[in-house]
Amino acid sequence: MTAPTPSLSPVDELAAILRPAGGGLYLVSTGRAEQLALQRRLYAADDDAAVVARWRDALARIAEARAIILGVPSDVGAGFRRGANLGPQALRSAWLRADPEWPERAADLGVVDVGDVFCVPQLLHDAMLSDAQRAASGRALYPDLDPAIAATLPVAPLSIAERALDLIFAINPRIKPLVLGGDHSIAWPVSAALSRARADRWGIVQPDAHTDLLAERLGVRYCFATWSYHANDLLGRDGRMVQVGIRASRHDRGHWEGSLGVRQFWAEDCLADPAAALDAILAHLRDRGVTSVYFSNDIDGTDARFADATGTPESGGLEPDFIVALIRRLGAEIGLCAGDLVELAPPLGTTAASREESVALGLRYVRETLGAMLGADVRGG
Repeated sequence: MTAPTPSLSPVDELAAILRPAGGGLYLVSTGRAEQLALQRRLYAADDDAAVVARWRDALARIAEARAIILGVPSDVGAGFRRGANLGPQALRSAWLRADPEWPERAADLGVVDVGDVFCVPQLLHDAMLSDAQRAASGRALYPDLDPAIAATLPVAPLSIAERALDLIFAINPRIKPLVLGGDHSIAWPVSAALSRARADRWGIVQPDAHTDLLAERLGVRYCFATWSYHANDLLGRDGRMVQVGIRASRHDRGHWEGSLGVRQFWAEDCLADPAAALDAILAHLRDRGVTSVYFSNDIDGTDARFADATGTPESGGLEPDFIVALIRRLGAEIGLCAGDLVELAPPLGTTAASREESVALGLRYVRETLGAMLGADVRGG
């Protein structure tokens, strides 16, 4: 009789495939001290052993939590300029500067930071890897696990993120994830996990300069330019994929709306009459019967003069106050079941001031999104 394959509990598997918050980037020397300092501030810990212990304690609280924060510091799925892998670390650091008591208040609000996907920087999705590469990466990532268990675990960032979210939803089906990217490919695992976890008519609202509606890009199925296409398929191409701020496309809105069933609110219309655009977005979601929203916020949906630290900054974009108003109305009138902030690439701003402004705006969006998910003010300081 063949022995059964050994397995891990959901919390133990999360501890195997994730790392403490801030630890998703593989650093040996350059940047390592800053990474460790952030982790010790986040966990109020004096040494690395205490960081890990408190992180494990946090994972044990998922069952009772209202929301989780997950960092996915991967930019392998990006296109033009890279640097979004530093987004989660920059956002968490800025959060602590703005609100030093945030970890304690997060616990009071029922928010658990489950840490980071550990990113092998050359990998994107397990479906794109050979068996030999998966095995080699598995040995590197999970050296202390039973080989039979390690062979069942994902190794590429998008696949790890998807598995982590599946595990989190299995522990707590009511939980709401807030994901810190990373490039926009990280929205694919969120969408895929939501499609399995939610039984309601959830939809996606995507502020973005770009449509991300390619079936593949250069033969790659899952990346920053394709995730919306595949997420829209999960929704049935029935108008529950709503894109806001589009302005950089080879095709007009008629092409995308007619061929794929998405609903697009282009930036020029939102700028011309912001109040009417907000009303129209909410009316469309209600007409489609949407009962909860995954708010997938690409920071390049915002005009580049407010956030140029991104891989593909575009002029003619949305005003920050418009996006904040959209977040608040979605939270109050429909409800947010998930959210993210993606494509923030802190090194890419044109000046030190613009880099700082981009991170501050990203943090504003993140805190507004979490607040709308919880129905509470989480802004603190």
